[in-house]
Amino acid sequence: MQPGESSSKLGRNEMEKYRRMQMKDHVSNLASLIPTQPSRERLSFPALLDQATIYVKQLKDHLEELRQKKEQLQADGAGIKDQMIGLVSPVLAIREMGSILEVNLITGLSKSFTLHQVFSVLQQEGAEVVSASSSTVGVRVFYTIYSQVLSLF
Repeated sequence: MQPGESSSKLGRNEMEKYRRMQMKDHVSNLASLIPTQPSRERLSFPALLDQATIYVKQLKDHLEELRQKKEQLQADGAGIKDQMIGLVSPVLAIREMGSILEVNLITGLSKSFTLHQVFSVLQQEGAEVVSASSSTVGVRVFYTIYSQVLSLF
């Protein structure tokens, strides 16, 4: 054996030892990621790979179930949202500016509410509607009604 051969063989041995240590670390990391059986016995490398394969398949199946559940919940949520569109509680604010009343009303898109009801109440209380406007934003309808007070109490 020549002097150059022993150093190259020594280098190859060191590289192989390093590779085996790395492989051992990777196998240990893989083993730590797989749920263990209560037996606590160390699995052989082929058994560990089998367990890892089974576990990854279980995770993929579980992920697919969760995706389907999410889609179902989103579809159900959209239906509930559609049902609740008209269930927004009305909000009423009245501002007095001399003989002018500004009535602001916020409601849902429910068909059970009619603007005529507000007009009737204003007329019964001695005010005449001068102008009214509305706008819809999302599931809410905003009404602004201006009325002139005809009789002061």
